[in-house]
Amino acid sequence: MRRFALVVVAATLAAVFMTEARAAEFPRAGLVSQDSPLRGAPRDTASLQAQLGRGEALEIRAERGDHWQVWDYRRERGGWLRKSQVLVMPRGDGATAELLSQLRLARQQWGTEGLGLGLAAAYVQAATPAELAGPGGAEALDAFGTFAERIADRASLPNAKLGEGQLAAQLDVAARYGLKFEQFDAEDGRVQVCYDGDAFRRVLATAATPEQRVRAALAVTRPDCLNPKATVREQEARDQWRAQVLAQVDAATLPVHWKNRLLMRRASVSASLAFAQARRGDAVQPQALADFAGIVPTELTEDDQAAYADAAMRVNAARWLGTAQASRDFGAVQLALLPGADGERCVELKEGSKLAVRRCSFGQVALASASLNREGRALALAVQPLDGWRELWLFVKDREGWHVEVMPPAPAQPGLGVAEFAGWVPGGAQMLVAREFRAEGKYRRSFEVVSLATLATERQSAEPALMGAFQRWSDPAWRGGSPIRR
Repeated sequence: MRRFALVVVAATLAAVFMTEARAAEFPRAGLVSQDSPLRGAPRDTASLQAQLGRGEALEIRAERGDHWQVWDYRRERGGWLRKSQVLVMPRGDGATAELLSQLRLARQQWGTEGLGLGLAAAYVQAATPAELAGPGGAEALDAFGTFAERIADRASLPNAKLGEGQLAAQLDVAARYGLKFEQFDAEDGRVQVCYDGDAFRRVLATAATPEQRVRAALAVTRPDCLNPKATVREQEARDQWRAQVLAQVDAATLPVHWKNRLLMRRASVSASLAFAQARRGDAVQPQALADFAGIVPTELTEDDQAAYADAAMRVNAARWLGTAQASRDFGAVQLALLPGADGERCVELKEGSKLAVRRCSFGQVALASASLNREGRALALAVQPLDGWRELWLFVKDREGWHVEVMPPAPAQPGLGVAEFAGWVPGGAQMLVAREFRAEGKYRRSFEVVSLATLATERQSAEPALMGAFQRWSDPAWRGGSPIRR
């Protein structure tokens, strides 16, 4: 009888202890692990209180069967969720290590961006100052920015609907964690959504790995996230800041594919700065060609090809900058560059000391690029009117005298592009032209034989090696110096 009484007492004490322990577990932090309805009671048929998105933070206050009783501070509303729809946040000494493990798993899965943001935010909240300044903090911030960038990229797709479905829920969750996005009208008619990059900028101030640093630097200097309505001064200040950010990354410590990406971005930014310097009349730093020359083409990934083409076009457009000349004498004809009205630059072509033709532009005119054909009846000249866009001016002499034709990279709104002289075909009736452009959502590169009489393209190819005229008559300086031949 006494033994039975002791068992009863022990069982009672154990029950009391378990009840107190369970009560001590609440409140707990939790994250919605999948889009879920918040119910008014622990039943699937109960009234709908709200629709919760993956990654939303909740306070768990109690449990009943397969359900958690939760409180949503943002909506100031409570309710019930199935336990399978809530990820309970760890706590205690090993909490930050467990959160990092969960964060790494979420990072590998597309569609879990909202949950990943919640895990990264939970790590930032749970970590000590030393952990935040160390490798763990850099990893969490890197993941935070990566999730935000993935959401922005998904929102920028042509068929994206920002106010509907899972995308709307992800943007709402991201805004709840303090992320900010900007929207721009892209040239192809879609809306470009961009993350402002705050988490990536913080990565650069932590003990990040070289790969984390270069990923952060590339993220905050993305060319497709530049405000197209920025003024000229704003653009130059922005490019100077981008150059400073990219300079913080040591290319020597990077794997070759990351080094390629860094050099492509540096070359593009340097080319934009060179155009701004030339426009002001300052000395141009020839850094763009040096950065572009450091790229290893054989180590470019398939995903890098578009960025490589864009970098090549920007560098090619700017490669004559810094070669300012006031005049060129070809014997039979002479070229002179003179100031025009309201800041224009005017090219005068004289024949026998008599003015034959004059044309003005606000762009950068490179007399060093001028080339006269053997017959003395056609002259090609490179002119860059915009950053990343270079035209070919063609001076042609016919029965009525000299006149000027402008050959743009493409018959489209200016984007990125180059039209450049590639050689003269003997006989004085044709010339070789190379064009490359990305404008209005289209990309093309072509090598053409052009008629001097009509400027019509008579033959063309995607590769110069496939055309006999380019094999025989291409200009040696063009073959050795143009990035279009990459």
